[in-house]
Amino acid sequence: MPTEDEIVAMSRERIERGSKSFAGAARLFDGRTRDSAYMLYAWCRHCDDAIDGQELGFPRTRNAGEPSGIEIVDMLERETLTALAGRPDGPVYAALHRVVETHNIPHVHPLELIEGFRMDATGFRPQTIGDTLTYCYHVAGVVGVMMAIVMGARGADALNRAADLGIAFQLTNIVRDVVADAEAGRVYLPADWLRKSGLAPADVASPARREVVFGIARRMLEEADRYYASASGGLRYLPFRSAWAVASARNIYRRIGGVVLEQGPSAWSERARVGSGAKLAGVASALVPALISVLPAAPPPPRQGLWTRPGLGSREGMGSHVSDRV
Repeated sequence: MPTEDEIVAMSRERIERGSKSFAGAARLFDGRTRDSAYMLYAWCRHCDDAIDGQELGFPRTRNAGEPSGIEIVDMLERETLTALAGRPDGPVYAALHRVVETHNIPHVHPLELIEGFRMDATGFRPQTIGDTLTYCYHVAGVVGVMMAIVMGARGADALNRAADLGIAFQLTNIVRDVVADAEAGRVYLPADWLRKSGLAPADVASPARREVVFGIARRMLEEADRYYASASGGLRYLPFRSAWAVASARNIYRRIGGVVLEQGPSAWSERARVGSGAKLAGVASALVPALISVLPAAPPPPRQGLWTRPGLGSREGMGSHVSDRV
C-alpha cells in the first residue's frame, strides 16, 4: 500500500492529466484542502472512467468480454464499501478512505455518487425536470456536498447550496453535450419538455431540429441560473481561499452556458469551450465576492422552489455506518 504522501502525489497526477481546469482551480485552496480535493477527485475520476470505458477522461479501446455497465457499477459499489469499512484496495480507494476519515464525510455521500452511475447504467431517462435534477444531484451535486465538507462547511443550508452548485454544473454539462449524448443514446432533457416542443428523444440528435433543441437548452440554462444564484449564497460558509476557488469555478462553468447561448442553434458543431483569457477573467472577477463573503452580512435569500434531497444536511459532520453489504 502506498504511503500517504504517495497517495496525494498519485491523486494530484490524476487531476493534472484528467482535468487541467480543476487542477488550476485547486491551486487557490490552502494546502490541506487542496490535497483532500485531489484525493476525492482521484476516486471520482476512477469511477467515472470505469463506467465510460475511458482513461483519465480520454477514450480507450474496449475489449470484447468486458463487464456490462451494471456489473461495473456493482464492482465500484463493492470496492467503495470495502474502502469505507477501512480496507481500501489500491491507491485510489486509499485516497477515498483517507479523505472520508480526515473530514468525517458521511458514507452515504460516496454511495449517492455510485447511485448516479447506476442511473446511467440502467438507461435513465428523465420524465420531468424533477427527474433531471435528481440525476444532477447524484452525479454532481453530491460531489459539491463532499467538497463543501472538505472545505469545512457544515449545516443544512451550507450543504444545500453546495449541492446547488453541482446541480448547476451538471445542467450546464447536459446543455453543452446534449447532441453528442443523444447520438450515443443518452437524453437528459425532461421528456415532458420534449413533448411540449414536438420532439421525440430521437429528434434531439437531428440537425433539422437544432432550433427547437436550442430553445429547450436555453430553458435548461435558465434553470441552471437559479442554482448558480443560490450557490453564491453559500460562499459565506467557506474560508476565503476556498470561497475564491468556488466562485472562480462558478464563473468559468457558467460561462460555458454563455458560449452556447451566443452560438445559438449552431452551438453543437463543436464542443463549447472557455478560453484561457475568459478563465483568467473568471478567477479575477471571483475575488470580489470571495472578499465580501468573509464580511458580516445578512442571511442569503431563501432557496425558494429549488430541488432539495430529503434529509440533506441532517447528518453533516457525522460519519455514518457502512452498509452490511460488505
